Amino acid sequence: MNDGWHEHVEPKVEQLTNKLRRLQQGKQALGEEVKEVQSLRDSLQEELDALQTEAYQLEAFHKEKEELCRILQFQCEEIEQDSTRQKQLNRRSKDLIELYRCQIQETKLRHRKQRMKFENQLQQLIEQHKNLHSLFSPDRLPSEIENVTNSKFQLLKAEQQKLSQLCHLEEKLDEARSRTETTDTHTG
Repeated sequence: MNDGWHEHVEPKVEQLTNKLRRLQQGKQALGEEVKEVQSLRDSLQEELDALQTEAYQLEAFHKEKEELCRILQFQCEEIEQDSTRQKQLNRRSKDLIELYRCQIQETKLRHRKQRMKFENQLQQLIEQHKNLHSLFSPDRLPSEIENVTNSKFQLLKAEQQKLSQLCHLEEKLDEARSRTETTDTHTG
């Protein structure tokens, strides 16, 4: 019986030894797998850390770019406003220049008309001077004095005739009045 038990125990020990060997091999394989998984986990953790660092850097970079974009947009708006103001100033300046140009043209035209009027008056004065010079030259002065004296004498004579006629008419008028008054008194 002893042998039987021994025989019976031996296969069990052998089975257990095999099982133990398999378990040890499994444990060893699992240990290697755990090492690989830990190694993979470590490398993934490093990669995750690197990605997080890169994400923080990109976020900071993005914020910088957004701030720069806001600044540039503000500057663009200011430049557009300045440009609009400058265009308005240019438009006003052009309008003023056109107004001044028209005023200058009007002034030139006025001066031209005044100059032409002056030239005409000057020409007339020159002609009058020539005429007066020819009329009142020293050579003609005695004959002109004689003409004026004759004209004066004729005018005085005509005035005396007119005064005489006027006196004569007054006398006739007085006679006519007296006749009318006499006729009125007789009829009345």
